[in-house]
Amino acid sequence: MFRKIEDFEESWKYETEQTVKLLKNLTDESLSQKVTEDGRELGFIAWHVAQTMDEMLQLAGLKINAPNPEAPCPKTAAEITEAFDLGARSVLDEVKTNWTDETLLEEDKMYGETWARGKTLYLLVTHQAHHRGQITVLMRQAGLKVIGVYGPAKEEWDEMGMPALA
Repeated sequence: MFRKIEDFEESWKYETEQTVKLLKNLTDESLSQKVTEDGRELGFIAWHVAQTMDEMLQLAGLKINAPNPEAPCPKTAAEITEAFDLGARSVLDEVKTNWTDETLLEEDKMYGETWARGKTLYLLVTHQAHHRGQITVLMRQAGLKVIGVYGPAKEEWDEMGMPALA
């Protein structure tokens, strides 16, 4: 749970920058990649991450410039990436403009539960990280380059001239 806007800002900037870097490696063809026949497509998951910013934070009283939860998934990777980036910047602006360290303790009805706003922001960050992991797996299956978020990816170890851990 975040207790200071400054802490959220630092975390949000890093996490969303990493997500944008990853999404920029998507191709239009890769958006249909699935793990299983009945699994979710890569494009769907990436779009869901972009949509969740509006969906979740509107429940906490913020107006986020991100895709509506009902909006259909775009056909291009660039549109998904652009929508995510715009939404991520909107989240930070709305939080910094409308909330204070004190209001992070205020509670809202969220998905049948009551969450402090600091918890809502924490879960928004971890939701993004969770789905970024799924996106990474699907990107590898599609033959795309992935990035290391919390440490180097295999390709990045190679670029540094070091063996990747087995």
